[in-house]
Amino acid sequence: MFPKSALTLIVSLCSLAVSAQNGYKILLNAKGYKSGMAYLTYHMGKNLNVQDSAEVSSDGVAEFKGNTKLPGGIYAIVFPGKSLSYDFLVDKDQQITINADTSNLVNSEVKGSPENLLFQQYQRFVADKGRQLQQARAAYMSSTTREDSVRHEERYKVLNQELGDYRDEIVKNHPQSMMAALLKAMKEPALPTKKPVTRQDSLDNYYYYKSHYWDGVTFMDERIIRSPFFLPKLERYYRDVMPQMADSIKNDADYKLLLARTSPEMYKFLLNWLTDEYLNPKIMGHDAIFVHLFEKYHSKGLSPWLNEKQMETITRRAYMQMANLIGEKASNLIMIDSAGRKKNLYDFPAEFTIVVFWDPNCGHCKEEIPKIDSVYKATWKKKGVKVYAVMIEPGQVPAWKKYINEQKLFDWAHVYQTKEMEKADLDAQRPSFRQLYDVTMTPTLFLLDKEKRIIGKKLTWKQLNDFLETKWKDKKG
Repeated sequence: MFPKSALTLIVSLCSLAVSAQNGYKILLNAKGYKSGMAYLTYHMGKNLNVQDSAEVSSDGVAEFKGNTKLPGGIYAIVFPGKSLSYDFLVDKDQQITINADTSNLVNSEVKGSPENLLFQQYQRFVADKGRQLQQARAAYMSSTTREDSVRHEERYKVLNQELGDYRDEIVKNHPQSMMAALLKAMKEPALPTKKPVTRQDSLDNYYYYKSHYWDGVTFMDERIIRSPFFLPKLERYYRDVMPQMADSIKNDADYKLLLARTSPEMYKFLLNWLTDEYLNPKIMGHDAIFVHLFEKYHSKGLSPWLNEKQMETITRRAYMQMANLIGEKASNLIMIDSAGRKKNLYDFPAEFTIVVFWDPNCGHCKEEIPKIDSVYKATWKKKGVKVYAVMIEPGQVPAWKKYINEQKLFDWAHVYQTKEMEKADLDAQRPSFRQLYDVTMTPTLFLLDKEKRIIGKKLTWKQLNDFLETKWKDKKG
């Protein structure tokens, strides 16, 4: 039987072993510094996010430590003054010492992590090859003869190929390494060599590129989200590579999120990014993507990391968009005209109906409303288009009537909702017209078809005119 003191020592040593195994300790030696705060950060998207901080001692040492292991990825030490940073890898081995050469960071050493030996070699190779590529490009740009241009262009291609071959060698020789995972994830798919002659050739090339875009990326490896290249790759895919149809993007997003379900951090990253991307979409009709994400994930409790305020914002925005999706029937509006008579939106038969939400005291409205009326009188009216114009502020009735008369906006159906009508909706817990039509700014324009289905929304008058011209042209053709 052990003496009590020996038993205490064993327990203490075991505790230290468990702590070392489960936690992290990163020691920074930066002899060029005598004081100041250093930061342990990690790459996420386009930013460096702070994980930890430590005061630098008079002999240039700072220690970062924690009781739980760090998620894998590309991390960076940000030195005091925040003018220098040094990248390194964090994976399974997290008892790391960094001997920083602040005069030339590429010569710094990382000990205690075999992954970083490979990463250091890679950094030094890329730094050297990068200088050569820059020189070749500069020489090409300053070439004065075709012969020089060709020579420098070939030199650039050779150097670029050497860089690619070096990366491929790492992947081949160290397939299980974190470096291999990162390099495979950042690699661009090979472009098809088939020269397009017909439209089908171009389509074949596109589908080939799209189908190979994520080659080498596993959405079950969360280490790649802590890198500077994953977010730009994701943005480019959904903004440029994917067909910009809402249904295509919804299906693709669901598939990516399904793949990521076994990797909580990847799943969280993807769902957060997709939600932010389509919360206020830049392309008409993409609000359906956000509504889909809300209905399938957020409303079902599949984003538990969001706080109450964030969920409230997402929920409110989703309900603002649900009632006015492209292709859906527009909500009926029953409002009062300047003579106090009720005007029902659905009582206006027309091939196309333009619904305008505006405010007579809005500066932008004062610029846009006369332009809308001009093109209406010049073209739209003759084509049977009708305008249902909603003044959004019941307290502005005198200014509203005055503006209508001054601008001679006599061909429109001008309406507003009284305060009594607004209160009745509120008391009955009916959604307001602002919610039904997502009116957050003025003027807001909607285009409805003969059946009062929404076919255009949040358009400028120029976009609306182009849209109508296309519709008429298609119908005529």
